[in-house]
Amino acid sequence: MVGQFHRLFVVPGIILLSLELQASAQDTVRIRGTVERIEGPVFVVKKREGSEVKLTVTDNPLFVAIVPARMSDIKPGMFVGSAGMMQEDGTQKAIEVHIFPESMRGTGEGHYDWDLLPKSKMTNGNVEHAVTGVDGPVLSVKYKDGEKKLGVTPQTVVVTYEIGKREEIQPGTKIFVSAAKQQADGTLQTPRITYGRNGEGPAF
Repeated sequence: MVGQFHRLFVVPGIILLSLELQASAQDTVRIRGTVERIEGPVFVVKKREGSEVKLTVTDNPLFVAIVPARMSDIKPGMFVGSAGMMQEDGTQKAIEVHIFPESMRGTGEGHYDWDLLPKSKMTNGNVEHAVTGVDGPVLSVKYKDGEKKLGVTPQTVVVTYEIGKREEIQPGTKIFVSAAKQQADGTLQTPRITYGRNGEGPAF
C-alpha cells in the first residue's frame, strides 16, 4: 500500500510541498479547522480556536488527502514525521505518525517545538529500527542533529498521503494549511491544502 502512495506522489507538484513547508516560518500562518462553506473560489474555514477565515489557493495548487495507514506499513529506512509529547524518560509519546512518500524524504527534518498542543514536539526523520515497548512499538528515528525514540500507543493515529482533488473538499471537511499568506483583501492564500478524506481529520 505504501509503495502505491510513493508512486502517486512522484509528480512535478511535489516540489511545491517542500517549498511550502520551507516557507512556513516566513511571514505565514497555520490553519487547522473545518470548512464551513464554499463561496466561489473561497473556502470559509472555522479554525479550531473558533474564528472564521477566508482561504483561497494560488494558481496550480496542490490538494493532499490524508488517509489511514497502519504501524505494519512502517519499515526501517522510511522517512516519517511525528507530533507528540516528551516524556520524563526522554522518549516522545506519539500522537500521530505520518508516513512520508519517498519523494518527500527530508521534509521538515529534525526535532523542534510544535503547536498542535501546548509543549508538543515534532520529530521528522528516518526510521532506524522498531522494538516492542511496554505500551506498544518504539520507533528509533534518526535526523541530522540527533535521534529520538517515538513511543506508539494504541491511541496513536498512523496516516499517509495521497494526491487529492479540490472537489473532495466540501463543508465539513477538516483541513490543515501550514503556510498561508495574508492578502490585501484580508483573505489568506496557500499553495497547498491538506485534508482528511471521508471524515478523517488531520491533527498536525
